[in-house]
Amino acid sequence: MRRRLLGAVAIAAGLGTLALGGCTSSGGSSSSSTATSGSTAGGANLQANYENVISTVMPSVVEITSANSLGSGIILDAQGDIVTNNHVVADATEYTVTLSTSSKTYDAKLVNRFAQGDLAVIKMTSPPSDLKVATFADSSKAVVGQIVLAMGNPIGLSSSATDGIISATGRTVTEPKSATTPAATLTDMIQTSASINSGNSGGALVDLSGAVVGIPTLTAVDQTLGGAHPGIGFAISSDTAKRIADQIVKNGKVTDSGLASLGITGRSLVDANSKPVGVGVVEVTSGGAAANAGITAGDVITSLNKVAVTSMDALSGELATLKPGQQVPVGITKTDGSTATVNATLGTLQIS
Repeated sequence: MRRRLLGAVAIAAGLGTLALGGCTSSGGSSSSSTATSGSTAGGANLQANYENVISTVMPSVVEITSANSLGSGIILDAQGDIVTNNHVVADATEYTVTLSTSSKTYDAKLVNRFAQGDLAVIKMTSPPSDLKVATFADSSKAVVGQIVLAMGNPIGLSSSATDGIISATGRTVTEPKSATTPAATLTDMIQTSASINSGNSGGALVDLSGAVVGIPTLTAVDQTLGGAHPGIGFAISSDTAKRIADQIVKNGKVTDSGLASLGITGRSLVDANSKPVGVGVVEVTSGGAAANAGITAGDVITSLNKVAVTSMDALSGELATLKPGQQVPVGITKTDGSTATVNATLGTLQIS
C-alpha cells in the first residue's frame, strides 16, 4: 500500500489493559492465588482464540503483486475471485497471486474496479480446487472496543497479523489522488488501532469469530511532519466491500454504486488571484438532478447542502457523504452574475 495522506484526524485510540477473570477480596493469599489463576486461564483462552482465528482466516488472505505494486486481497469464492483495494491493482490489469498456504503463484486478471470507493476485484485464471473462501461479518454490528486482527502482507512480509480494537465506526476519510488512482472520499469506514502498514491494503480486518469486518485501506498521516500515526488506521466496512464486490463478480461492473450524483460534468474555477471559487458546469445530464433543478451549463456551483464548494474534489467529497434520493440545496452563480439557491433531488452515480 502506498502511504495515503488524510485530512486532520482528531481522535486516536489504542488497546487498553485487558483484565481477564480476576476478582478482588478482603481475604488472604488464597484469594490472590485464585485471581491470578483466573487471569492466567483467561489469557490462555484469549491466546488460543487469536491462534485459531489466524490459522482459520489467513488461508483466505492472499498477496497480490504487479509490476509496480504490492498488496493483499481476500478470496471471495471458489472460482478465484478476490476483492482488494483499487490502489493495490493501480493501473495494471494482470497480477501474480500468492496464497498464504503455499509459495506457488497464480496468474490473475482485473475483473473491474470501483475507483470512487477504492475497491476492485481480480480473478485467478486457473485457481486451485482447495481455495479457502472468507466469511464476511455484518459490519453494521461492529462496536467500539471490539478486538480485531489485521491480516495481510505488510512490506512484503507474507501472512502477517497485528491486533487492536475498533476505535470508531462510520468515519469519513479522504484519499488524495496519486499517479495511478483518483482522489476518493470513503464513508462508513472503520477506524482501528491494529497496525496497518504498506502491503496490508486489501487484506482482512477480522473479528474473534474469524469473520471479515473490513478491508484495511489506509493509515492516518501527519500533514505537517509527514509521518504515519501509529494506531490510527482505517478499513472499508465489510458491508460496503461485499456489496460492491458481489456486483462486479455478477455483472462485471458496479450496477448500483450507492453514491449520490448531481448529474453534471464540471471543472474547478479560480479567480484572478488563483483562489478556488467554485465548480463551473460544463455539461448537464438530461433528466439528472441538476437539470431537473434548473442548473444549466455555464452556471457556477458554490455550495452543496449548505457546505461551501470551491473545487470538483470538494464537490465530489460532499456528494460522497449524501445519499441518492436526498433533496439538498445547491448554491449557484448564474452567467449574468446573479446568485440563487435551488433544490436538487440527487440521483445515483453511474459507473462506466
